[in-house]
Amino acid sequence: MKDNLSPSFMHQMMTCGYGDPFTVLGMHPSDQSGLFIRVCYPGAEKIDVLSYEDEETLATMGRIHEYGLFQANFPQATEFFKYKLRVYFTGGHSYVTEDPYRFRPILTDFDIHLLCEGNHKNLYDKLGAHLMTVDGVKGVFFAVWAPNASRVSVIGNFNTWDGRRHMMRNRANTGMWELFIPGLVEGEYYKYEIVDNRGQVLPLKSDPVAFYAEVRPNTASIVYDPTRYVWQDDSWMKQRKESADPLHKPMTIYEVHLGSWRRNSLEGNRFLTYREMAKELPEYVKYMGFTHVEFLPVSEHPFDGSWGYQTLGMYAPTSRYGSPDDFKFLVDTLHQNGIGVIIDWVPAHFPKDAHGLANFDGTALYEHADVRKGEQLDWGTKVYNFGRNEVANFLLANALFWLREYHVDGLRVDAVASMLYLDYSRKPGEWIPNEFGGRENIEAINFLRRLNEWVYAEQSGAVTFAEESTSWPMVSRPTYLGGLGFTFKWNMGWMHDTLDYMNQDPIYRKYRQSEITFSFVYAFHENFVLPLSHDEVVHGKGPMIDKMPGDTWQKFANLRGYYTYMYAHPGKKLLFMGSEFAQDREWKFNDSLAWHLLLNSNNSGIQRLIKDLNDLHVSEKALHELDFEEAGFEWIDGSDADRSVVSFKRKAKDSDDFVIVVSNFTPVVWQDYKVGTDEPGVYEEIFNSDNLKYGGSDVLNKGELHTVAPGWNFKDYALNLTLPPLATIILKPKRK
Repeated sequence: MKDNLSPSFMHQMMTCGYGDPFTVLGMHPSDQSGLFIRVCYPGAEKIDVLSYEDEETLATMGRIHEYGLFQANFPQATEFFKYKLRVYFTGGHSYVTEDPYRFRPILTDFDIHLLCEGNHKNLYDKLGAHLMTVDGVKGVFFAVWAPNASRVSVIGNFNTWDGRRHMMRNRANTGMWELFIPGLVEGEYYKYEIVDNRGQVLPLKSDPVAFYAEVRPNTASIVYDPTRYVWQDDSWMKQRKESADPLHKPMTIYEVHLGSWRRNSLEGNRFLTYREMAKELPEYVKYMGFTHVEFLPVSEHPFDGSWGYQTLGMYAPTSRYGSPDDFKFLVDTLHQNGIGVIIDWVPAHFPKDAHGLANFDGTALYEHADVRKGEQLDWGTKVYNFGRNEVANFLLANALFWLREYHVDGLRVDAVASMLYLDYSRKPGEWIPNEFGGRENIEAINFLRRLNEWVYAEQSGAVTFAEESTSWPMVSRPTYLGGLGFTFKWNMGWMHDTLDYMNQDPIYRKYRQSEITFSFVYAFHENFVLPLSHDEVVHGKGPMIDKMPGDTWQKFANLRGYYTYMYAHPGKKLLFMGSEFAQDREWKFNDSLAWHLLLNSNNSGIQRLIKDLNDLHVSEKALHELDFEEAGFEWIDGSDADRSVVSFKRKAKDSDDFVIVVSNFTPVVWQDYKVGTDEPGVYEEIFNSDNLKYGGSDVLNKGELHTVAPGWNFKDYALNLTLPPLATIILKPKRK
């Protein structure tokens, strides 16, 4: 390296950047004799080179450029030596520091190869900001991917946000930029200053792999130590790994938006923190009997009104509710209470905010350059380029990150349909066909298959859910059979059909019988979850109770009967918060649920019904063990449209263990209603949504129910029942 740099080169380096500042800064052999040290400190008045141990002055550096380049020559030195710097500023203030340009590279060639290849399952251990000790010196190592940048700098309070101070090294021109900055500690605020390949300074960027972020509207990333938290859920994690059979287990999911489940009305209606939620949510969910909670996206996002679905900080739990350790505490507490944790995960799109991923290094890096592929028109967002190795790796490693580092048990993948189709919500001419001329997004399909393969290979017992609203085949079938590989798929068709049916005045339901029965035609084509999610109680759709017709009594009776029918239907269950007690208004992301409604007997009755249904779902194997197998279901009668009655049988693996389900979707009490069965003997009613304790009229089938002959519904025997109005009942053989 030349002792002297040309003025034009120095100007270029300090303004537009230089791919490897380590070849210019730090200690180097002189082209004359000995060694020289060159440093960059804009704003410094004077800099001394100090001996490493006793900090004695070895030389005073000379300024070689007005922007803050300083240099000291050591013509007699023959071997590299460790040193420190004393930097003086106007007014006499000074401090002693290490020179970041004297430290070796951190990323190995193998790491860089895996990152560029798109196969680094521990990407988050390499990119981002990491506390570490190098050569006995504590500091923070930064690494970021920006292949089309001409300069990338780490900036923060530690360098007065000056991009000339800590310019990063572009390793082998791969676009993997790195720098170890000695002396930095946890809690440092930082961003990346990126100069594009035209010499333009871009808007300051948050770290794509930051573990912690400032509370919005501020957007800096924060250095965080992810190793400090001590987990207390060992027994849960062991059980998850050893009993990885989610299809045959009970699963009732309580969907929660952290910012509005409950708020502190005494302190300005503020959010509850993660730790405050940990005191209240696990206790409530356990009391209600739900097996899992599902959080709307917890990853950092700039806009509250997106509910988290426009995510920018994929690796950072939102700081709205506290620190990453606080979120771990919430998950930990749920696990200790026997409750699984699912998070909504959004790889389908990302927002255009200037501090985020859009145009990250001055080019369409994470997204497609062509708007026909790179923009999601419905949401005004960007679409990830799933065909780019580094982008796919960024997302795939993120999925593993939440499962590993935050002990999350499942990922619900949002908006899968928008990923699968190139023409999703697009008019002719607004999309580009695939290489075969079709509308399928082959790159996204391959990405989703890899996602599920990575999850199952790396995290035994973890599950994935697809929110997929089309008829795409084999969504929840293994990839080796040609499926997408998800564990479960949301059954959006069931939700739409049954809600359309329930919305009808009972007098007209006999003309719509197929809407309440059609889901059984395809119930076993996928591993379905029956969702009554947040999407059904916003944007003018009204709360669940307002989807039911009739007067107040009939509304609540309809809802009780419908919920019971849902719990008896094959498939796992999901209910959005507030629906479990019939909230009377649409969900508002910026307000608490209407908990005061529980003072009303109708609302508390619905809550008690859901609690008992959850308990019944767990205790009765027939209601969960064969959710996805035809052997677990048998029609009794789905054709009694005139009386709007549906009856069927649910069976466990032991075929002698079964229940009979009968739903009456009219307000008429049907006396002596015959239901066929092949099993003679004594039956008992184990659940009735019309029970007085739920707010019903208490039309019950009490005591022992004996079968009679001749049979009914092409069965050998029959039961004579009283069907309560707008209700679902569940019967079971009475065993000795």
